[in-house]
Amino acid sequence: MAATPKPASTVVLMDESSRVYLTKRPITMRFMRGFHVFPGGAVEKHDAYVENDYVNRDDTQLSISLSHYIAAARELFEEAGILLGDRKDGLPVLLPNEKLVKYRKNLLEGEKPFITVLEQENLYFDPQCLTYFGQIITPEESPIRFDTRFFLAKLPEGQYPVPDQKEIDEAVWIKPEDALAAFQTKEIKLAPPTILALQAIIDFQDSGVLKMSVSKDDLMRLIHLIKNL
Repeated sequence: MAATPKPASTVVLMDESSRVYLTKRPITMRFMRGFHVFPGGAVEKHDAYVENDYVNRDDTQLSISLSHYIAAARELFEEAGILLGDRKDGLPVLLPNEKLVKYRKNLLEGEKPFITVLEQENLYFDPQCLTYFGQIITPEESPIRFDTRFFLAKLPEGQYPVPDQKEIDEAVWIKPEDALAAFQTKEIKLAPPTILALQAIIDFQDSGVLKMSVSKDDLMRLIHLIKNL
């Protein structure tokens, strides 16, 4: 019997130079060791929306569950230290390093939900700072499966990634086309969903349309191609 896919979110973080932020998973990890990936992970129970004043919720503007957006913001903060939140006065969100370390540790250990960080810092999360652009479900043949939603986020003003050393071996800012070229020359390892997301970003830069539409057959063909490189 096929494993039930777990809901997950992935964030493509992009800077002003149209570079994307790729992180390398440690070789000690059980799943996808040594692969370059985007920040992301499973949707957790704390990501479920609870009515409060710190999330700007407008269901008419969201095409998928709000929990995926919150999970995306949480994972980006946990793994890269980038906090997607807004101040009432419009100034950039710049927290002292000791607070960043404390909040990220609490989230990684599951002690507090992401919403608590917003409440304690009097910040507001607008889901529309994340642009949803596609979904990939791991094929049934895989023992570990995810139903992953992909988002694009702009690097907030004044913030710079600080990778979590337990989950990230190294990180790099790179043009999407350069990342695919490095994969072709076997300088880096990329999983099929990462390749498809990179190609969607390249297409978006060319056409202005951000969308990743992937069938199971497309994904299986790409998996087969990679295995034969």
